[in-house]
Order: sequence, then structure tokens, then C-alpha cells
Amino acid sequence: MDLKKLTLVAVLAISQAASAVPAFAESVNSTSGNTNAVGAAATSATDVMPEATDPLPPMPTEVPGGVVSPTPTPTPIPGATAEPTTTTEPTTTSEPTATTAPTATPLPSATPETTTQPTPTDGVRAAASNQLVLMMNSNKMYQNGVEYLANQPMAVKNGVSYVSIRAMVERVGVKYIYDYKTKETIVTKGSDVMRFKTDSKIYSVNGKNVTMKGPAYQTNGTFMVPLTSITGALGIPYTVDNVQKRVILTLNTKPKASFTVPTEIYAGDPVNFVTSSSSPNGTAIVDERWEGNKQDIYDTPGFYVVSYSVMDANGQWSDPYSVTINVLKPNTPPVANFTTDKDSYKMGEMITYSDLSSDPDGDPIEVTWTNKAEAFFTPGPATVAIQVKDSHGAISTFEKTINISDEILYSKEDFYRLFGAPGSVFNIDGSMVPTWQKVAYNLSSEPYNLIRSNSPETVNTEGITYKETSFGGTRFLVHHKNNMNIKTKVYVIAKNNNLYPTTITTEYVGFGGPSSFPEGTGKMSVERYWKSMITREHYKTTVLQPGESVSILTDLNKIAMKPGEIVSLQADLFSDYPIEYNVMMIEANKDPLTTLPTLPILDRDGVHNRGTYADSTRIITVTDEVGTTPARLLLGDNSSDLNLTGVDPMNGTEASNAGNFGVLYKIKFDRVAPNSLITFNPRGGNYMGPVMVNGQIVQMPNSGSLSSADMNSVIYRTGDYGGSVEILFTAASGSNLPVNFLVTPLPAKK
Repeated sequence: MDLKKLTLVAVLAISQAASAVPAFAESVNSTSGNTNAVGAAATSATDVMPEATDPLPPMPTEVPGGVVSPTPTPTPIPGATAEPTTTTEPTTTSEPTATTAPTATPLPSATPETTTQPTPTDGVRAAASNQLVLMMNSNKMYQNGVEYLANQPMAVKNGVSYVSIRAMVERVGVKYIYDYKTKETIVTKGSDVMRFKTDSKIYSVNGKNVTMKGPAYQTNGTFMVPLTSITGALGIPYTVDNVQKRVILTLNTKPKASFTVPTEIYAGDPVNFVTSSSSPNGTAIVDERWEGNKQDIYDTPGFYVVSYSVMDANGQWSDPYSVTINVLKPNTPPVANFTTDKDSYKMGEMITYSDLSSDPDGDPIEVTWTNKAEAFFTPGPATVAIQVKDSHGAISTFEKTINISDEILYSKEDFYRLFGAPGSVFNIDGSMVPTWQKVAYNLSSEPYNLIRSNSPETVNTEGITYKETSFGGTRFLVHHKNNMNIKTKVYVIAKNNNLYPTTITTEYVGFGGPSSFPEGTGKMSVERYWKSMITREHYKTTVLQPGESVSILTDLNKIAMKPGEIVSLQADLFSDYPIEYNVMMIEANKDPLTTLPTLPILDRDGVHNRGTYADSTRIITVTDEVGTTPARLLLGDNSSDLNLTGVDPMNGTEASNAGNFGVLYKIKFDRVAPNSLITFNPRGGNYMGPVMVNGQIVQMPNSGSLSSADMNSVIYRTGDYGGSVEILFTAASGSNLPVNFLVTPLPAKK
């Protein structure tokens, strides 16, 4: 065979061998014969690639029917002078040795080349172990001295550089899935979730939208995104080498280590070191190292520096994580102690206590008394105890026994009349109170429209519980229970139906709940209503443009109501033009403004009250002197104190405000005699709620409730000089009317 024929045969043989290389892998020649470099390259190439939890759109190299073409193993060139051998394409049934294929709808990963140590022109020489090199206008990538091929080359479209998102995330080592319904690629890095959508310039990170330089798109089954966007989303810094036409990404491959210790550590106490470690590419952590002064128990107070590091399976150590531990001196328990002004007392004699408890470290202490009474009314020994607890939980207790003689100084009723603190309770013969003289007074009113939304009190379905248009001073009393099997919220929506801007001024607000205890929500709403008057903390103005609707009195809906819970609200507003108000209860996660037009108006429950009532501030002025003889001021009985009458605007019927709940009473006694006592006496059943006396909030009672007409709660006491007394009262929702304010002379002091 002549030379020409030999040459032709050789060319044909080489062409056939080249055709055996898979479409996604390409042989690379090298003149280097360094066997160590070859071994390193082969080792990197056999690292297992991270699996996606759901496949991206199929790439052109995927075999139909779910059969995966295995990734070829890099084959080192045997020598510097030898011709490169061809790599025989594996059969479709063989298991790939370099890359573990995804398990759902598998796709071939970016594939290592059959390569030896690359030359400088490969772009590999500058690729350190923490770098990923992307070649411009090419599908070649280099990492750890190994060449990989992306499923699509880096491309420029409308001046924006695009890369295959799959090739990027595989090389970086983060998780990804593709949502075929939304056409989104979802990338997860730690706790961060990034979503890229086909043909959109917007991607999101943990729900926050970010604008890209160009829209994501798909080509040949590959999802392409702007390089700046995917590197920014993953927090990967990069540089551009225009000389060698490459982009160099700096990857963080070091593991991370950290640990925590208790916020307060005391000498002599065990210390719990809680460690945490992770690897950005999921490599297993195989070793750890402590440095510095780590001790399980520190015997001496002071500062100690402790460092913690971890190593991954690749032998890479994390940066040390260091903490300076402040070891405190051991806690010294508090000391409980008290004295009394005497050791023996008569029945009904005032006892003066002096709390001498302290904490050697200066920590705040919590004090709890047991059997501490202002006076005792049974003869014999009486043991009083005090317990104090510091902020570290250390407790100390002290008790003292005093002797009570059988001599009576004051009866229990007389003692509390003379010395009981405001809010304290004593018993009287309640059956005699209706025989007392009624206080004469002058009655006037202030023009406040009361919107009482209390029916249905128990709400069984979503809907509007009240709808009204009001102008000027408007007072709200809202009291509702969620009887649905979902969490709900109550809203008050204000709408400006005028042709001009309208201003709502919020004056006073008191809110209680959510709670399953109706009396408790009513008590809390009234207490906060009084506090709002003192502090003016809720005072603000809201301007509504024509046609605008807003949610107001938002304390109502800060917390969702669970099934069975109740909310109470008392609030005063003022508007310079008419405002339409809607009170509604809806599912907690719904938008009130868009839901309102879809809601029905709920029917009354036939038991509780709803209505709009004018002149809901009643001014009671008592000009005669009171306190020289027992007298009573009766409220909420619909006889001495008539119910407000009004209208139910939802059905146009007349309404009567039973109990006058929501009415603000401004009571002024111009002349209260010296040595007089004013008390609060319930007549309609259980009651609990505060009043405001001369600008001070007084609970009725201090603890518990007034459960019978025989119970009397102290409100105010004059001394040797009389004077005027002003009381603000509004009935607490959940409690019962009518009630009495009693004015009596004090017994003589002994």
C-alpha cells in the first residue's frame, strides 16, 4: 500500500474514533505529561454532583424514555508525545462513574473533560480551588483544574451576558427545581429561596422582588438568566478577564463554624457549648477543633476567649469562630425580711408593715406576701410571711407571728370605711340600700353619637355587625364574640362619601381582648379608655380623600380572635363632615377593604343591644352637700336614670340602650362633707371595672369582682376638710347594671 493510501486510512480511522465521543463531551489535547496533575484531575472529575430535587427542562442530550446517557470518566493522556486516545461512548445501560444523575427526570450534569493538566490558554491555570472560570462565548467552565461543559454556552443578548442557571447552580453546589406550571426555576441556598420566571425581568429572594438587566428565557430546553443576577442572588463575587475572554467567580467553599453559650455564665456553674457547622457545598464535616480557654466549669470570674473550627471531608478548615465569655461572680440570693410596728394588736387595729428585704447584688426582687392584712378580726396568733425572688430565680422567705387580742378596736366594716385603700372591699347589708335617700342632681348632656355594636354579640358567620353614618362627635362601644371555627378579626372601616376631604380626629381609645373572659375584656377596655384620656396617647388625625376608605381603631385587629374569644372597644372620635362607618367580623387573613362589599349585614340576636344613640355623654351635677347622711346615686336602672333612645339604622327600628352601656357619665359632687366616704355598690349582678376619681383610676375592686349587692368597694374618702369630687364612669361591657354610688359619713376614729 503506497503512502497516499496509508495516509487516507489513518485519517478515516481518526475520524471514526472522534465520532465516538458523546455530543456533550469533547477531547482536549495536551503536551504535558505530569502524571500527578493527571491523577488530581481524575479525582476531581469523579466527585459526585449534587442532585436536583426536581428536574429542569430537558436538555438536548437527554435520552428519551427516561434512559440516561452516563457521564464519561475523564481519561488522562498517557504521555506528552503520545496521540490522544478516543473515548468510547458508554452504553445506555452502564452506570456513570463521574456524576450521580438526578433521580426524578434525570439530566446529564455539566461534564468533566477527558483532560490532563490544561495549558495556560485553557483558562485553568488561574482557577484556584475556590474559583469557577466561565469562558466567554463558550460552554466551557473550569473548576479545580477540571474542564466542564455547560448545556448552553455563555451568551450575550441585547447587551446582557446570560448563563445556564443549571450549570451555575450545579457547579456552586446549591439545590434547584423547576416548576413546570409557573415556569419558574427555584434555587435554594440555605434559608434563602430564589425564584426566576421565564420571560420575566423580575426574580424574587424570599418573596422580595429584584429587577434584572434582562428577562430570563429558555433556549433548546435550557433556562438562561443574566450572569449579574444569578451571581448577585447567590452572593458570588466575580471579575472579568477581557484578555483571556473569561469570567472568574470566587466561590466560598470553606465550611463555617459557630457556637453559643448561655447569655449569663456564673463561676462554678456548668457551661453548655452548643456548636453549629455547615458547608456551602454540602461537604460532610468530619473534624472539629477548640482553641483558647474552653472549660466546662469556670471557677474564677473573668473574661475567657474560646475559638471553634471545623474541617470538611476535603480537608478544608473553617475560619475560627471566637467568643469572649464573661464569667460572672456567683449570684448571691436575696434576703427576705420585714417588721411590724408592734407585736400585739387589738382586733381591727391598723398594722404597719416595713419591708426590709434586699438583694446583696443589687438585683431587682419580686415580693410576695402571704396573709398580710391591714388588720385582723379574729383573736389569736396570726402568721404573716414574705417571699422575695431575684432575677436569677433565687428565693428567700421570712415569716413573723403576731398576736391578736380579744379586744375590739374597730369592727371590720368600720375599719375599712376608715382605713381601707381605694379598691378595697367590705360587706354591708345590701338589702337596706334601696331605702336610702336618692341624691338630687341636675342633668345635662353633650352631643356625642353612640354607636353600640353588641348584637349579635355572638357572631356565627362573617358579616357587617353595624353600619352607620355619623357626623361630629362619635363614640363606639363594640363587644363581640367569635363563634366561628376560624380565626377572625373585627374591623371598623371609615369611608368618606363627601366631595371634599374629611378629617377624623381620634381622641380616646380603650381596647380589651381577645379573651374568653367577657368581664375581663370589658374591664380592660374601660381602664385603657381612662388611661387614654390621661395620656392622650391615641390622639391623632386622619384625612380621608373623597371616596377613600380606611381601617380605623386598629387596636381591634392587631391580634386575631380564636374561636370563643371576645373583644371589647370603647373609643371617641370627631369628624368635620359625615363619615360612613362599618363594623365587621371576617376571617383573619382577609383584606377588610376588598371583603367589605361582599359581606351581608347580620341580624340582631334578639337579646343584646345595638343602636345609634344621640347625646351619649351625661353630665350629673350635685350641688347639695352630701355625706352627712347615707345617700345613693343610682345609674342604669331605666327609672332614676332613663335609657337612651335611638334607632337601629340597619332595619330602621327604634332602639333603647338597656343599661346605658357606652354612655360616659361625668359626675360632679360640688360639696362632699368632711369625713365622708364614697363607695361603689353593684345592684344587677357581677361587676368589675374601674372609675376615674379626680383624675386617678380606681379599680372596682382591686382584685376579683363585686359579685353581690352586699359588697361595697371604696372609691374616695374625704378628711377633716370637705371639697368637690369629680367621677367619670362608663359601664364595663360584660358586667351588669344597675349600680349605686353610695355616700356615707365615716365612723368616729378611736
